Amino acid sequence: MNSLNVGIIGCGNISGIYLQNIPAYRGLTLRACADMRPEVAQAQASRHGIEAMAVDELLARDDIDLVVNLTVPAAHFGVSLAALSAGKHVFSEKPLAVDFEQGRKLVDEAEARGLHLGCAPDTFLGAGGRLARKLVDDGAIGRILSGTAFLMSHGMEHWHPDPEFFFKPGGGPILDMAPYYLSTLVNLIGPVQRVFAMSSIGYPERIVTAESPRKGHRITVETPTHVTALLEFASGAQVTFCMSWDVWKHSHPAIEIYGSEGSLRVPDPNFFGGHVEVTERGGDWRAVDSGEMPLGVPNWRSPNWAPDVPNKANYRALGLADLASAVLNGTPHRSSGRLGLHVLEVMHSILEGAATGQPRAITTSLERPATLEDADASILWKGPPQTASAA
Repeated sequence: MNSLNVGIIGCGNISGIYLQNIPAYRGLTLRACADMRPEVAQAQASRHGIEAMAVDELLARDDIDLVVNLTVPAAHFGVSLAALSAGKHVFSEKPLAVDFEQGRKLVDEAEARGLHLGCAPDTFLGAGGRLARKLVDDGAIGRILSGTAFLMSHGMEHWHPDPEFFFKPGGGPILDMAPYYLSTLVNLIGPVQRVFAMSSIGYPERIVTAESPRKGHRITVETPTHVTALLEFASGAQVTFCMSWDVWKHSHPAIEIYGSEGSLRVPDPNFFGGHVEVTERGGDWRAVDSGEMPLGVPNWRSPNWAPDVPNKANYRALGLADLASAVLNGTPHRSSGRLGLHVLEVMHSILEGAATGQPRAITTSLERPATLEDADASILWKGPPQTASAA
């Protein structure tokens, strides 16, 4: 076998980029998709030349090796468990599960069955994340002492067609956006061992303003939308961490890391490329562009950007290719269920610590993910040539 046959469950907003990118990776063959709304699955299947089917039918198919779980967070556990029980490898969008014990059960189930379980985000494997990791590992900023991580916006109701689940239990900026930041930090620093946190709900009601059938709909907010935490890593580093949907505008970099010999700015962990900035012992910031590295070339256009001109590196499904290579070639599995479980425990500990006012110790631990070298990243990608003019 030189490829895993892929079936997608969940054909909502995020599925488009997966369906677009999967055929561009080695080791993956896109076969089918399913959704609880048959007409949505059929629309995506027709667009991408694959089969549409019911969820149970997809899980029963012997020719599906890897299930990609793109359902809403509340359904992640049930769908992933059913896929593992059917003998399929699984890659799930973040979070691994809404409940930590459910996440642990998924990891245990996969390991007991000898299956690979992967979890988004895989963005830290993109060019920007790899460049930051190389600078850290090469000692460019010395020993990491501390850092900051900020995700601040005014929420999802302005662009998402059906944003209600973001503001209900299982949603919020921690479970929705913190995985990008935490996975990046763990990749650079190592595992978290303790958290302190506070939280609040800035706006008790949200009004959908995105152009969609739900425009004007009022949403009662039932989960914290502004969360501040202090993360203590096993290495001793401390990172100030803030995830908020209550901020109209700010000027904080996404992630800054402060070391004994200098400082490092990490690009937006929601994407795969960008500039890394580094300063040695208080000198001027020096920008290092990852834009011509493998899986860093802009290939995706942000909304309201110039037509036909890509401005972001969006290589989602890289984690699937990483998983497939681990299955087929025995290479390291980096965006793994174990990493997803550690991130899930940190997120729950932040929310629980904020609710109780007490620090929380983290019980899961793991080694930093193995480095993905540029040459290996190039092997995974078989799409358009990786040049700066690629569209």
